[in-house]
Formats: sequence, structure tokens, C-alpha cells
Amino acid sequence: MPNEIAPNVLSWASELDELTTEQAARTARLPILAGHLALMPDAHYGMGATIGSVIPTETAVIPSAVGVDIGCGMAARRLDLRVDQLPDAGLDGWVDRMRRDVPAGLGNWHGTTSDEALAWMNDNPPPPTLQKPGRAAEQLGTLGSGNHFIELAADEEDHVWVLLHSGSRGGGNKLATLHTGVARRLHEGLGTELEDPELAWLQQGSDEFDAYIRDLGWAQAYARENRRQLLVATHRTLERTLGRDIADTDEVNCHHNYTELEEHDGRWLWITRKGAIRAAVGSRGLIPGSMGQRSYLVVGLGNEASYESCSHGAGRRMSRGQARRTLSVETLEQRMAGRAWQASDAKALLDEAPDAYKPIDVVMRDQADLVRIEHAFTALANYKGVERIRRR
Repeated sequence: MPNEIAPNVLSWASELDELTTEQAARTARLPILAGHLALMPDAHYGMGATIGSVIPTETAVIPSAVGVDIGCGMAARRLDLRVDQLPDAGLDGWVDRMRRDVPAGLGNWHGTTSDEALAWMNDNPPPPTLQKPGRAAEQLGTLGSGNHFIELAADEEDHVWVLLHSGSRGGGNKLATLHTGVARRLHEGLGTELEDPELAWLQQGSDEFDAYIRDLGWAQAYARENRRQLLVATHRTLERTLGRDIADTDEVNCHHNYTELEEHDGRWLWITRKGAIRAAVGSRGLIPGSMGQRSYLVVGLGNEASYESCSHGAGRRMSRGQARRTLSVETLEQRMAGRAWQASDAKALLDEAPDAYKPIDVVMRDQADLVRIEHAFTALANYKGVERIRRR
């Protein structure tokens, strides 16, 4: 159940630091809010707005609250395959094939445009504001880096699933950065003082607002298609690894960094979910734990206090820099024992170590009034884009 941790802020998080609380409170004081700000159980400090926050507005949208990875989210596919049908030697061969077949990591993408990517780009023409649309086409079906990942996992009945996390790649980043800059310049031109300039908004009815919503819609569609193509590529790679065809029997694909116009309590509102997924009655979503750990497929309960939302993951409890300074390769190796993964890159993956995140079981307990669990997944193999260029 939620607690009011600051004026106009309801929180479902049992673990929340002061910096995150202060950031959420700043956002909740914005004059454009059309209701309380909702913090999900995985909430933590972020750039622009708190990650794990749901922000309702009626006549404006904050580009930096959506963030630079527009449409980032999760997808999953259930395969007609059981754990006892996997190789006795393990899934290291799948990880090795993924390195070759699915580009991942900062600056890595396909060298050419596939027929599938070209067809999607033709059916969904990029907005005129997108520079280098050819690069966006080459990036369709690629993973990225940071906390983006692809896993093979088993549900409680030992069925094998593909789980993955990715978004709109470089194109979404460029569009987000462009419109965040526009919003800031507009506010500076009006002499508007904000507690955090990153929270500058675009007002509905303006050309700038219309341009952002257009570009936002395209980037969200791109992100969804990117995940779909990643599911297909991962499925094919597993088939090549096992040497046989495998049917698929279920699929889920959901955003967790996005804005949509939704009706809540009889009002049409722009609902911005920054690190949160839609949890309307019956809607299905995916909540991953930290790398190689437990994840969940959930069904929404339609809690209006959360604007029909829930968490998007475990949520960081350490910054990337803190994790690299304090966690050890040995501990990461212990936590990943029994799973196939990029063990040779353990040092580069320290900022994604499970101990850098909140316990997923606590997060799930905190949101028992937001979702019910349909499936619990145990990771079997993990593939990530290794980030060679370090950021703060």
C-alpha cells in the first residue's frame, strides 16, 4: 500500500533514499501536474526525473521525464521447449552465438539494413527531425548496452522463455535530446525559473509540443519493433545452437519509458511512465530482476492510485560508479554461478551486478496491490552489451 512521503507524492517503495525523495518532491511541485506523482517500488534517482515515477499532466509533457531512451521496455517469448531439452553441457554455446549474431554494446549495430528493417522503415517513415535515418535502420534488431540484456529463462513449469530489455537505440536518444533542449530554451526565453531546468515542459497547443508528440510516437513504435526483431533473432540463434526448429507459444512486449494519453477518473491525461509499466486490469507486463536473477510476468490489477502502473524492474540501490568501486568480480561470479554468461567480461559488468540492485522479491511484495504474478522466471543464460566507455 502507498505512503504519502511528501506533498503530492505517493510511494510504494519500502526502500527509498533521501536524494530520490527530494527529486520526486521537486517534480510533484510543478504547476502542470494534474494529480499526485506516483513512485513505484523500484524508484531511484535519475537524470531529469525519478526513475520509477508516474507523472500525470493534462496540457503539457516533460521530454526529459520520458528520458533519452524513448520507448525502452521489455519483451518475452515462450518457446515450445523445456529445460530438460537443453544441452547437458549448458548454454555457453548460445552466448557465443549471440555475440556473433546479435550486435550489442555501445557503438555496435548491423553493418547493413536488413530487408525486415527496410520494410518497417518504409511503413513507418522517420520524422524529418531524425538525422541519419539510415543508421536507425541499421540499428533495428540490436541490443545496446548498460542494463539492456537478453536472457533465456525457465518458468515454474520448466518451459523456456526468451526475455529481453531494449529501446529506441540512437535514434530515440537523438530525438529526446533535441526536444529536451527545445523545452529548456523555451523556458529560458520566457524567463521561467524551475527548481530543476531538466523538468522544462512543452505546452499542448504549441508547434513544439506537436513535434515532440509526433517524434515520441515514432520512437515508441521503433522501440517496440526493435524488441520484436530481437526476439526473432534470439529465437533463431537458439534454433541454430540446438540444431532444430522451435515453435513459439506466447509473447509479451511492453514499454516502460514513454508517454500516452489515457483516461483516468473521467479525465484525459498525459501519463508519463519513467521506469514504470502499464498495469491496467488484465494487461500483461514484464518485471526483470537484476542480471541473471529472478524475473516476473505480471497481470495488472488496475490500481488507480498508481495510474494503473507498476515497477519496471528491481531498481538500482547503487550508482554505476559506486558499484564499480565497491563490488568485486568474485562476488559477481558467485551470484552468476550455474548460468551461462559473459564471464570473461565480469569486470566490465560490475555496474550491473545483482548487489547493485534492490532485491526483486521485496519490490514484488511492495506492489502486491498493483499486479498479480502470472509467471516467475529463473535465469538460465544471460547476454549483455558490454559498455567499454565508462560513464558516471
